[in-house]
Amino acid sequence: MKCAQSAGISSQDPGDGGSEATVPGPAPGVSGKARRPAARTLYHLWLSPFSRQVRIVLAEKGIEADLRCEDVWRRREGFLALNPAGEVPVLVEENGAALSGSAVIAEYLDETHPEPALIGRHPLERAEVRRLASWFDAKFNHEVTENLVGEKVIKRLTGRGEPDSGAIRAGLANVRGHLAYIAYLIDRRKWLAGDRLSLADIAAAAHLSVIDYLGDVPWQDHPGAKDWYARIKLRPSFRPLLGDRVAGMPPAKHYANLDF
Repeated sequence: MKCAQSAGISSQDPGDGGSEATVPGPAPGVSGKARRPAARTLYHLWLSPFSRQVRIVLAEKGIEADLRCEDVWRRREGFLALNPAGEVPVLVEENGAALSGSAVIAEYLDETHPEPALIGRHPLERAEVRRLASWFDAKFNHEVTENLVGEKVIKRLTGRGEPDSGAIRAGLANVRGHLAYIAYLIDRRKWLAGDRLSLADIAAAAHLSVIDYLGDVPWQDHPGAKDWYARIKLRPSFRPLLGDRVAGMPPAKHYANLDF
C-alpha cells in the first residue's frame, strides 16, 4: 500500500498530508496554537491490521503519536535501521527506542501506561486475551486477511501479479467460521475475552475492519458478531480508521457508517 495520496493510500483525517497524521489529535477548536510534534512516531500502513491495532491502543490510552506511513517494500535504509525485519508497525519513543510488532508494542504500552488495562488484570485473564489476540493475528490473518486484502489490494498496489481467485474464495469462506466464533464468545461474555474491552477485541476488529473495507464481511448472516463490531465502531479510538482510503479503490458503502 503506497503512502503518498497520489500513489495509493490516504486518510480523510483533517490536516493529513497523505503520509503523516497524528493520533489521537486534539479536539477541534480547543486552542488556536499550533500543535507541537508528538513525542512518539508510529511507522505504519493505512490498511495494515497490525498497524491499526497499535493506533487503537494508542487512542484508547490517550497517547499521542505522529503517524508516518512507510512503503515497506522499498526497504528504506533508515527504516531497516529501526526494524531489520522491514515490517510495520514500528513505534519510536522520544528517547529513540524502537519497538517492532503489534503484540510487542501493545504489551509495552500496557505496562508503561496501565490504564485502561487492555491485556487483563490477572494471569488467567491475560492468558485469554493473549490467546485470542494471537488467534486473529495468526489464524485469521492467514485464513482471511492474506487471502482477501493480500490478493485484492496488496497485489494491485505493488504490481505483484493478478489476484488468485482460489485464494479469494477461500478467504470468503473462512471468514464465516471466524464470525461464528466471535458470536459464540459474545453470547457468553460482554467482550471477547471477558467483561472489559481488551487487545483481543482490538486485534479482531482491526483485521475485520480491513476486510470490511472491501465489503467482504457477511454481517447479515452473523448478527451477534455484527452487534459486537458496532460497539467497536462507536468508540472514539476506532473512528479515525473509518476515514482511511485507498485511492482508486473506495470502501464499501457501509464501511464508515455506525448504523450498518
